[in-house]
Amino acid sequence: MSENSQVSPGRSKSPLRYIVMAIVAGVIACTGYFAFGGQQRVPDATFTLLSGQKISTSTDLKGKVYLINFWATDCETCMKEMPAMVNTYNRFKGRGLEFVAVAMKYDAPMYVTNYAQTRNLPFKVAMDDGSAAKQFGNVQLTPTTFVVDKDGKILKRYVGEPTFEELDALLDKALNAA
Repeated sequence: MSENSQVSPGRSKSPLRYIVMAIVAGVIACTGYFAFGGQQRVPDATFTLLSGQKISTSTDLKGKVYLINFWATDCETCMKEMPAMVNTYNRFKGRGLEFVAVAMKYDAPMYVTNYAQTRNLPFKVAMDDGSAAKQFGNVQLTPTTFVVDKDGKILKRYVGEPTFEELDALLDKALNAA
């Protein structure tokens, strides 16, 4: 046997190694499922709007269909999707849709305020101190958008820009529900 064909002791090709890796992957998948997939309930979160007003999922948004959109001013995809989010909100607000755009903790408040004012964002804009992102499953990627129905159930979580045709159909169905 040549030196190059020897298997090093730390790199065994044992089936046990693959079984352990499969179990670890399964545990991670189950944890993710039960963190959001199985639970599907919106967390009790409070958002501080740019005005200083506080709104809560458990009181102010209870019984409403709404979107929670985690975003940042330095996120290219967020900037690209924002006009479409404004259009979506404007199309559905007359039917009761609420929308909270939650700027990430690291975003400078003056940038968020400037963006919201210069773009005339028609929905609520909040600054996160990090707690809302944690409560929503430790959101770190932007944009991340949650669609919540009147019963407080998370219908869909989009990481990245949503497919707006799908989002429209989901909102239409949720807003038509009794």
